[in-house]
Order: sequence, then C-alpha cells, then structure tokens
Amino acid sequence: MRGIGTAALAALCMGSAGSSALRADPSPAAAAPAGPMEIARLDPGLDAVIAPGTRIERVATGFGFNEGPMWRQGRLWFSDLGKDRMYALSPGGKVQLLIDKAGGYPQPWPGKNLGPNAMVTAKDGSVLMVRQGGRTIVRLDAKLGIHPFLSEYEGKKLNSPNDLVFARDGALWFTDPPFGLPGMDRDPGKQLPFNGVFRYADGKLTAVITDLTLPNGLGFSPDGRTFYVSNYGPHMFVRAYDVGPGGALSHPRMVIDYDNPDGKGGPDGLKIDTAGNIWTTGPGGIRIITPAGKVLGQIRLPEVAANLSFAEDGHTVYITASTSIYRLRSKVAGELPMYRR
Repeated sequence: MRGIGTAALAALCMGSAGSSALRADPSPAAAAPAGPMEIARLDPGLDAVIAPGTRIERVATGFGFNEGPMWRQGRLWFSDLGKDRMYALSPGGKVQLLIDKAGGYPQPWPGKNLGPNAMVTAKDGSVLMVRQGGRTIVRLDAKLGIHPFLSEYEGKKLNSPNDLVFARDGALWFTDPPFGLPGMDRDPGKQLPFNGVFRYADGKLTAVITDLTLPNGLGFSPDGRTFYVSNYGPHMFVRAYDVGPGGALSHPRMVIDYDNPDGKGGPDGLKIDTAGNIWTTGPGGIRIITPAGKVLGQIRLPEVAANLSFAEDGHTVYITASTSIYRLRSKVAGELPMYRR
C-alpha cells in the first residue's frame, strides 16, 4: 500500500505498452498515464538478466491502485486496493472482476487504499488473500468464497497484513505494517506495539522481526537460506537475513539503502529470480540487484510500481503499478511460488 509521503510516514510511525491497452473503467479518468517506459542498464551484468532492446508493454489500465499479483490458472490475479476489487487478467488483455468489495472494510473512505492486497496459492490449492482494510488474511475456496484464516497474534488484532510468501519448508511468512489503520501507528485501533514480520507453521504464529517501521515486500533466495524484506519508510531499504532451522533469522545486512530517494514510490513488493537476483520496487522504479548488492538495472515506468510477479514459464514479468499492469520478458527465469495452480 502506498500513497503516503515520506514526511507523513515519519510523523505517523512510532518513534518518529501497447496503445491498445484495455481499460477496466471506460471513463476519462481511465486514460493511460503518459511518460517513458524504459529499462536503464546500470551495469553490463544486466544483459544476462534482461536482453538489450527488451520492450515494456502496458497490458491494461484504468484501475485505482494495483497490488498483489499472482499467476494462477493461466491468468494474472491482482488486487485493486483503491477500488476494493480483485481481478484476473488474461495474457491477451481481457480483465475479469473476481470479487467486488474484497478488502473487508465495511465503508472504505475515498482516497484510501483499503481493498485486498497480496495473494498466494496454498498447498491445498486454495488462495490466501490479504484484506488490508479488514486487517486479516482469509482463504478463498474454489468458488471464491471467503473464509477466516489469520487475524490475531497472542490475542491482539493484527495491524494490517500486507505481503505474504511460502518458504521451502511450507511455512507462511507475511509482513504486518499499519497501512490499513487510518492513523497508522497512532491509530487507537492499533493493538500490537510493533510492525512485524510473522511466520506461521504447524498452527503457531511467531513474530520473527519486530524492529522494522514499515515492513512490506518479502521473499527467499532460491536455496531458501536467505530472507529478504523491504522497509517502506521513513528510512527506505531492503534487508537480508540468514535463515536457520525453524525460520530463525540471523546476520541482518543491508541489500540497498535509499538514503537519498530519487523518484516517487518506495520499497514495496519484491521477487527473486533463479539466479538469486532481487527485483525490488523502490523510489523511481524497480531495481534488479545481485545477491552481493550490485544494482544491475532499473525499470522505469510513468507511474509508481507497487509489486511484480513472474508468470507463465517464469520468463514473463508482470508489474502492478498505480493504475496499470505492465509486462516484459526476462532472460533469467523467476523463482515461481512454492505452491501454484
């Protein structure tokens, strides 16, 4: 979830394309945003990841604020946080509304992103979906019926689950910033004293990280031995940890530190490719970073990129940006989710 300036975050946190793109809403406001779509080569190593001359395509536009992309059953499922809906997008650009009023907040107020967010396929084939306004994680059955899954930690309501991923051992990891609370950390409805990263395994929920201000995107290296998490602000960065038995984390270290943010947006969703490169959203676009921390390139769009998903054979990359869905091809395949359909 985005749309909050750095200054506002500092005040609210504790302690501080094709021209034929399909329109989901055929109104004047649905006009595709103007501006460059480009891949900046910042290091020669990028050529091994994305072929020189690769073009970015805008597949669909006209949404409120897109997030939570997941490739499922031959289509991209994604959330519209702004319009409180969940959609599916075909490779040909056809959009289907899957769930209306999906965020779990009874009466979302205008201008606030309280709809659904991240989604992931579970081992049994069902879908786990974050409800940002509802402050829960729910399970969707085969008919898209909504069922409770996780909403509390030690008897206290979660802040507002944001992104989620399954680890190689089958444990579910998710971030829990306060974006679904009107007052963020100062909201009277906030019950937890921290904004955490959680691990859910064998029926037990554990807070594995409690010292981040706004934990957001997360993922694992191909061998599962390194965990990555982004911090949206006020201090923007992506951090790495070693992963031990039972999900124990150690040796925290910086992957990228946006000490001088350049461009709109912040460290939001991230994904890992099979070479171990981190594709992370951030100020000014998506950066592709080696495990050693070298920035190879940057994907720049005319609007803020919130998240991305590797799809199809792993070489197709879909990007959920503010009002549009973008697509490009990569030479290196992405790490596909632990479970998928």
